[in-house]
Amino acid sequence: MSSVIAATRLSVLDRSRTREGHSGPAALRDTVRLAQELEALGYHRFWVSEHHSVPGVAGSAPTVLAAAVAAATSTIRVGTGGVMLPNHQPLVVAEQFGVLESLFPGRIDMGLGRSVGFTDGIRRALGRDKKDADDFAAQLHELLGWFTGGQRAHPQVHARPAEGLRVPPYVLATGEGAAIAARAGLPLVIGDLRGRKKLLDAVEGYRSGFEPSEWSERPYVVVAGTVAVAATEKDARRLLVPEAWSMAYSRTHGVFPPLLPPERIEALTMTDKERGFYLAGLEGHIAGTEEQVADALETVIKDTGADEVLVTTSTYDRDALLGSFRRLARVADLPGAVPARPTAA
Repeated sequence: MSSVIAATRLSVLDRSRTREGHSGPAALRDTVRLAQELEALGYHRFWVSEHHSVPGVAGSAPTVLAAAVAAATSTIRVGTGGVMLPNHQPLVVAEQFGVLESLFPGRIDMGLGRSVGFTDGIRRALGRDKKDADDFAAQLHELLGWFTGGQRAHPQVHARPAEGLRVPPYVLATGEGAAIAARAGLPLVIGDLRGRKKLLDAVEGYRSGFEPSEWSERPYVVVAGTVAVAATEKDARRLLVPEAWSMAYSRTHGVFPPLLPPERIEALTMTDKERGFYLAGLEGHIAGTEEQVADALETVIKDTGADEVLVTTSTYDRDALLGSFRRLARVADLPGAVPARPTAA
């Protein structure tokens, strides 16, 4: 077992992906159940996401869903990957996380992103515009000020019960967002694994520009990406098929659809453009047997110097997904991992 992997925290982000034949509410319940399973396996943290008006994602209210996950678990850290700060008033975000931290002390993470809606229509419905993402650094500064009591934008206004509480903030970023995290002295969550050079450049820039803060004395890097583990390399690749097609469809049709079963996708007649995006979507991830994944994961950790790996895998078959996480727990020697069955002589 790799000492490099064993020394690295292993966590999961579940986006509450909807599946053909299954409802959005079912996807949310699946997320809560998955958190319980991963807690038993010994994963470090479990995060949920924010997406609005996306047919393939049920998770639209991450702080609400995080509350449900935290209530159904007892030891795993719970948070957001992330709350899209430009969509909200910083005061309201501080209040929500203050409530979460008050109810589940010492277990809540505040992951924050700078995306603003998926389409112009969604942005209008949210009362936001693309340019609102440009104010992320100022919004972040105000948000943290609501916790410390140091915000000056709104005199005599206080975020209760957030003020005085310590909810660890994380910045979800690529490119410019990594620089914002560095200047703010906050941990960085960055992906994905397919753009390895871009990832390494962003991590290097973050570390070189990091300014210690009251939130973090040193750089902390969480590398996010898809990891699929199965009994065979073919089975692991099959886990990637539903998400690869969903991404390909969104790139060619402008709609991010629910996940389809792999056999349905493999029977589709795709256009050349669709197939190009689909095949590209299958590449660059960490996928294979436990031995193959151990080698690939160790390489990523060594190359990036990551303090933590956040697994973002989605697939149609939830049992197969859980099986992948169980195998990954063995790779990382997590405390709840079940030993592999010995092969027959």
